[in-house]
Amino acid sequence: MKKLKTILLIDDYEADNFIHRLVIDRYGCAEQVDSVGNGQQALDYLQARKAAGKPLPEMIFLDINMPIMDGWEFLQAATDAGMLGAECIVVAMLTTSRNPDDSLRAQHMGVAKTYVNKPLTRSILHNLLLDYYPHAAKDEA
Repeated sequence: MKKLKTILLIDDYEADNFIHRLVIDRYGCAEQVDSVGNGQQALDYLQARKAAGKPLPEMIFLDINMPIMDGWEFLQAATDAGMLGAECIVVAMLTTSRNPDDSLRAQHMGVAKTYVNKPLTRSILHNLLLDYYPHAAKDEA
């Protein structure tokens, strides 16, 4: 199993970031897990990494409803800035929203690869890795 270099968690609720980091750490699929509290901080994070010549995270878990810059605004701003799309980044919308319009909007934007409901579980993480990064998935047999 080859680990992902970095996973980024974007969520304003610190408890969710803590739980999701714990799931990722226990699964053992990433060398580094970073977290930020809103879309603007995430955009700044990506821009700083790019400016420093560091690779962007391979996977992003993105909440929708956040202060300052929400998930939709982040997706648009990061796409406009060339941060998403050119790189091989899997963006997973990870939210408590049960609104079917949000799922359709995520599909329509085409940037987010998947839309899943919180909390992130080992099973959800495992299936995402199998779909997008099979080299980082554990054999669950």
